[in-house]
Amino acid sequence: MGVAVLVTGGKDSVLALHRVLNEGYEVKYLVSMIPLRADSWMFHYPNIRLTGLLAEAVEIPLVKAETSGVKEKEVEDLKRLIKKLDVEGVVSGAVASKYQKTRIDKICEQLKLNSITPLWHKNPLGILKEILNLSFEVIITGVYAYGLDRQWLGKKIDEDAVEALIRLNKQYHISIIGEGGEYETLVLDAPFFKKKIKIVEAEIVWENQGGYLSITEARLENKPECD
Repeated sequence: MGVAVLVTGGKDSVLALHRVLNEGYEVKYLVSMIPLRADSWMFHYPNIRLTGLLAEAVEIPLVKAETSGVKEKEVEDLKRLIKKLDVEGVVSGAVASKYQKTRIDKICEQLKLNSITPLWHKNPLGILKEILNLSFEVIITGVYAYGLDRQWLGKKIDEDAVEALIRLNKQYHISIIGEGGEYETLVLDAPFFKKKIKIVEAEIVWENQGGYLSITEARLENKPECD
């Protein structure tokens, strides 16, 4: 089945991409929506423009469009983009967000496409452990919940980070995978990447109780086994 995969560059969408590739789907396109406002209901905001490097790293064409980021109108923007694609299904990395999943499901129903959600209702800790077991290189690029301070920005998700997130979940009831928008991530490398993403320059943008890592320059680098 030919599919388009919605990607943000974050761990959930990249893991969903990994899964459908392993399951034999033909991934024809990666799809990214670029919101023009930070408070988009549907789409990832910090560093979303780096999906171009992701597409190059995995050697899959990227199609993208800007969206106002206005609630519900941005869903129509996504529908217009998907409608142009010659695919039979749309893949998303939704885990527990009914808001996102129901809207993607509706788009697919209207366009007579399959809505494919490999991570839907999977165990959050299991997802993080899968990412570690697959040797994904993931950093945290945004934090927006009590208990997550600026020291988390740029931090790799490793065993220690997962243990810390479990403790924060018990203390503050935050989602350990950030499904409620508590934090956002960027995947720099994964086993199926042909090249890895290297951050050259970045700065922390912080306001009140949250902030993000603004990556101003990044590039692709050859992986040792590809040299």
